[in-house]
Amino acid sequence: MRDERRVVITGLGIVSPLGIGWRDTWEAALSGHSAARLITRFDTTEHACKIACEVQGFDPGDFGLDRRAARRMDRVSQFAVAAAKLAVEDAGLTIDAGGVRAGTVISTGNGSSETFEENHIALLERGPGRASPLMVPMTIVNMSAGHVSMQLGLRGPSACVVTACASGNHGIGEAAAIIRRGAADVMVAGGTEAGVTPYCMAGLDATRALSRRNDAPERASRPFDTERDGFVSAEGAGILVLESLEHALARGAEIVCELRGYGASSDAYHLTEPDPSGRWQVAAMRGALERGGLDASEVDYVNAHGTSTPAGDPVEVGAIRQLVGDERAARLMVSSTKSMHGHGMGAAGGFEAVLAALAVREDRVPPTINVDTLDAACGGVDHVLGSAREARVDVALSNSFGFGGHNAVLAFSKLRDE
Repeated sequence: MRDERRVVITGLGIVSPLGIGWRDTWEAALSGHSAARLITRFDTTEHACKIACEVQGFDPGDFGLDRRAARRMDRVSQFAVAAAKLAVEDAGLTIDAGGVRAGTVISTGNGSSETFEENHIALLERGPGRASPLMVPMTIVNMSAGHVSMQLGLRGPSACVVTACASGNHGIGEAAAIIRRGAADVMVAGGTEAGVTPYCMAGLDATRALSRRNDAPERASRPFDTERDGFVSAEGAGILVLESLEHALARGAEIVCELRGYGASSDAYHLTEPDPSGRWQVAAMRGALERGGLDASEVDYVNAHGTSTPAGDPVEVGAIRQLVGDERAARLMVSSTKSMHGHGMGAAGGFEAVLAALAVREDRVPPTINVDTLDAACGGVDHVLGSAREARVDVALSNSFGFGGHNAVLAFSKLRDE
């Protein structure tokens, strides 16, 4: 399928619990820093889970949003706009020709959680006649994409993909497909989430998906460890600037890496748990590689979905082993950066795409932290544990698997002459 237009990454923007901007986030990830803390955004007295990875020091005013504009955006859209502006700045990109050849896909899992909760409380307490005229424009899940398009003047295709924890990867993959078919030259794409709210946290905890390690939050996210007991929720946004290779070369852009392929599948199995066979995760990974004209033997690193749940982690490792075979798997580097930045839900794919792209460019692999005893069911691959590793990374996969059985995988590589 290499006769299609090639898609490259030229800009990275991230607002994460590890830092604001890719440099701070990257250095924190390489150092093995945990961003998990006791929640400060609301009173957790009645909550069993009291921990999350919150974004620290975020001010929408730092990204050109005045108070009036910021008040008309939920935190989820503020994150998206900030990360998008950082990505465009990093790309050295000027939106020209009225923005008609530039678009955006900004994905989310929950959307404007805080605004929805606040307005629902107001509705119950004050009645429908006092509903805010901004309630719908602030809460519909596509509004982060809308705000990014308005703030940056993007008048090409604009959309939002909602597939739970796979949303970010689906959004990036679909944005790349828009470029490949010639409908745009530039796409600003990724995921955003702001779900550290009472409703979202209570709902996730009710599914028994969250860690309740409240006495040691920085140790709570522990993918592949025998004592893992669930994930740590996170907020933020991760955004990429994608361009056709021709467009990037014509303007002399610095290319981070190439987005070689995107694969998607569905387990069609269970509300929250993956198909134990892992075969549809394999299908998504294989699809990303085949789309990019790559063989499984070429993969050097997998940024795993690795949520730190008892059911999910061994299935994913098993799927990776199926993809490449046990002999190759033993030499295939795998890490879960969720151990540090938490599970960003709709933003997770965005966070991890930024980090996977940097691993390819920098030849450095961020670690999985908090693994005291590796679960034997998660063995058979080369886990990068505890500290970062310097190693050649020509091809990397970034996996995202969402509730409902949604699987989305991105394949990145160094830019090659072909």
